Amino acid sequence: MSTFELKTHQVGKTYSNPHFFILNKGLNSGKPLSNPCPNCFVVTTSTEKEKNTLYHLSMMLQIGGFYAYYLKGSVIPFISIYDCRNTLKNSFISLINNEFQLQKHINMVSAISKKEAELQKVISKMADLKVSYIQSLFSKMQKEAI
Repeated sequence: MSTFELKTHQVGKTYSNPHFFILNKGLNSGKPLSNPCPNCFVVTTSTEKEKNTLYHLSMMLQIGGFYAYYLKGSVIPFISIYDCRNTLKNSFISLINNEFQLQKHINMVSAISKKEAELQKVISKMADLKVSYIQSLFSKMQKEAI
């Protein structure tokens, strides 16, 4: 059974145990982060394995919209520390009974995320190529007009 601690992050504080951060304000509330930001919680664990498992579980909960159910606030939505902790804890407990299946799901989501990042790079390069093509086309047309 994993034991983790979820607290509000204080800017400037450092942590010695394995840890990650969870965004708590905005429409991306619940998104796990490697680096802290002013509006986040910190999750500390006793082992690196637990940290990685909880990090990926939090990512799956955020992508799946399970944290979004608990968003409060009309101008800037946020998730309370209580709702975040309970969602993460209950999901972990329900999935930890079959650790092999949990690891399988984590590996699948990680592979999909990796492929998505690769495709985003390709899309970015295609956009750059399009801009370069259009710029060279118009500069060629301007030279011919002179």
